Amino acid sequence: MSDRSQVDGDRVLADLNALRGIGAYKSGVHKPTFSEPHMRSLEWLVGRLLEAGLVPQIDGIGNVLGTTEKSGPKLLAGSHLESQDFAGWLDGPLGVVYALEAARVINPDPNVNGAVEVAAWCDEEGHFGHFLGSRSYVGALTEADIDAATDRNSGRTMRQALRDVGVAGRPRAVAEPGRHLGYLEAHIEQGETLESGGLKIGVVTSIVGIWQYRITFNGQQNHAGTTRMAARRDAGLALARFCVAIDDRFPESCGPRTVWTTGRITLNPGAPSIIPGSAEMLFQIRDDDPHVIDRLEDLLRSMAVQVGTDGRCTVEVERIRVGSPAIMDETFQHAIVAASGRFADGRCLRMPSGAGHDAQILATIMPAGMLFVPSIGGISHHWSENTADDDIVTGAEVFVEACRYLLPK
Repeated sequence: MSDRSQVDGDRVLADLNALRGIGAYKSGVHKPTFSEPHMRSLEWLVGRLLEAGLVPQIDGIGNVLGTTEKSGPKLLAGSHLESQDFAGWLDGPLGVVYALEAARVINPDPNVNGAVEVAAWCDEEGHFGHFLGSRSYVGALTEADIDAATDRNSGRTMRQALRDVGVAGRPRAVAEPGRHLGYLEAHIEQGETLESGGLKIGVVTSIVGIWQYRITFNGQQNHAGTTRMAARRDAGLALARFCVAIDDRFPESCGPRTVWTTGRITLNPGAPSIIPGSAEMLFQIRDDDPHVIDRLEDLLRSMAVQVGTDGRCTVEVERIRVGSPAIMDETFQHAIVAASGRFADGRCLRMPSGAGHDAQILATIMPAGMLFVPSIGGISHHWSENTADDDIVTGAEVFVEACRYLLPK
């Protein structure tokens, strides 16, 4: 019997569509962390893990872990089940369902010395913070971090959310040293490289680091009708000029894959007849080379000093997030390439990930790898996100085969 026949493509698609039906929004989903649809998705997974012969638990941070008593080495696999707001149905669930399918296929196989264990990490999408579930598992999330975490939309504290969903007081699962030979995650590409190249599988080489900044401009609030233009200290105008200056100056110092984004702008007090006295922008830089980030941060701060020298407004640059890049393990990359040769006609590409993933957190304590499948039109973080069924099934076949390569026979 071939390995291909052991992956049930219809079952994989049915599972993904079942999750798609929970919290459905247009052709995507709306499942913020600890929302009712998110918790129903976790309970759905608990039921599937039991059916697969795994022992499930939802821990004190909202992670779902499915473990096994089968002897031999263990491979950890998974992703997440919450979504961005009004977003896609595959971002996260694809990797969880692939991990579940790998456990169903591989764990009963007497010819495999070892087993696959499954994880659904909580809050990868950052409603309360950044990778809180996987950071908790690797021992990098303190009680103080949880105390400080609040929902970015509602302001609800994480402590209250944990009480609301009934997991407060449960222990937080922590990785057992030596239990897992590594971690494997699958994800949609969230870009158009694979689709445009007629490729089926992305073999992730590295995951970018994400550095985020709060940049605050302080001027003078005043009347919009009576204050002469020459006398104004308009914080909003200073912010707008700064954004343009970034796009003018960063290309001379960035790397070949550096990206930067101003994701939110706030003017205070934000009224049409009042000159803004202060303004704030949330700014993000992504690259897999920390030296590039250091260079760009120095440039950002020097630009802020230059703005302050004209005497109209002052600028403060505060770094609020540091996400170190992660290199994916070469053995894991080789396993995905080999599996692609068998089930994807070798149509794979080694490529970096421009998005952050839980794999970069797990990579701090164990070897890790990632597999991408194509995204139609490169769209993600939107309800129209999609991947062709055939590509989903091919990805599942490659994922399961890669797990076989990684586990000893």
